[in-house]
Amino acid sequence: MLRAFTNAFKIPDLRGKILFTLAIIAVYRFGSFVPIPGVDYGVLQDVLAQFSATGIGQLLNLFSGGALSQLAVFALGIMPYITASIIMQLLTVVIPKLEEWQKEGESGTKRITQMTRYLTVVLAILQSTGLIVLIQSGQLFQGIPGATGLIPNPTVPTKMLMVLTLTAGTAFIMWLGELITQRGIGNGMSLIIFSAIVAQLPSQGNAILQREGGRLLFPLFLLVGLILIVAVVFVEQGQRRIPVQYAKRQVGRRTYGGPRRTSRSRSISPA
Repeated sequence: MLRAFTNAFKIPDLRGKILFTLAIIAVYRFGSFVPIPGVDYGVLQDVLAQFSATGIGQLLNLFSGGALSQLAVFALGIMPYITASIIMQLLTVVIPKLEEWQKEGESGTKRITQMTRYLTVVLAILQSTGLIVLIQSGQLFQGIPGATGLIPNPTVPTKMLMVLTLTAGTAFIMWLGELITQRGIGNGMSLIIFSAIVAQLPSQGNAILQREGGRLLFPLFLLVGLILIVAVVFVEQGQRRIPVQYAKRQVGRRTYGGPRRTSRSRSISPA
């Protein structure tokens, strides 16, 4: 595996794609630490020193790569796009016009993709508005003194600027994901989600170690994670040997075909 990774950098085209993907991921991680305007960053640091995310908040913070707790421009992460994609897939079954577009091929897919982008922006506006309400009321960091003072000047223009910034951040992430898909390696959205989760692994591991009995639980979590990775790779690389009987054909005085061969069929995993 290490040899294959080394050989990948010897191919100019593949090396360029790898470096481009890493650069886009670096830009994404940088945006996860840039605070949105209107937030008192000093108060935020005091709140984060006492904050410990649990439940759904911890899950959302994980998928945003920690940007949610940092109240960064990428706080919403890629979740609005994922939600929009799921909604469009469900609507494709319900609405005949969308189903017709899906059957048209590349042109229909482009239309559905464009509608997914518009729906992502709408969902980002709604979610950013709800996030700002939670920040102002102190419910985002519930039970922590000073959490209600994160927005020192909660005027309507300030809130509109915060909504615009968060929505633009989600649109920018969506664009970064599409750039990786077009010019980088693999599916851009999946890589962005992967980088966000990996970025939180050190802090999550430290949190496990700090708990009572954490030194026993930490190796167990590592073992479970390793087993999951091996299982996913095993299923992804799985093959099924299928016997194929080729038909005979007569060309002049010679007969071609007829032997029975074994073909390998790769397992197909959902995108």
